Amino acid sequence: MPAIGYVTRSDNGSFKGQLKTLSIRAEINIVANAAKRNDAQPDHRVYSGDVEIGAGWMRHSETSGRNYLSLSLAAPEFGPRRLYANLGRVIGKDDDRFAIIWNPAD
Repeated sequence: MPAIGYVTRSDNGSFKGQLKTLSIRAEINIVANAAKRNDAQPDHRVYSGDVEIGAGWMRHSETSGRNYLSLSLAAPEFGPRRLYANLGRVIGKDDDRFAIIWNPAD
């Protein structure tokens, strides 16, 4: 799966980095959703500047037994469809560095 960006986890649990595709280069922040009141609401919100472009949900991998963050991103630059991705640790790098791994819907 191709990486479409990289983020670094901060001490407070948020992530900061860059989303990169052939036509998009955007600084992003992934922050915990402090207003979450039920399981239907996302665990995280994704921002580029002060614009919310997506959300993230904590998931559990039955294969590895580990938790991971699943992202859903939407912006006019992406066209009419959502972009789905997961955060995965960058192997051989700092434990706080994650790749944004594109997960095609089809």
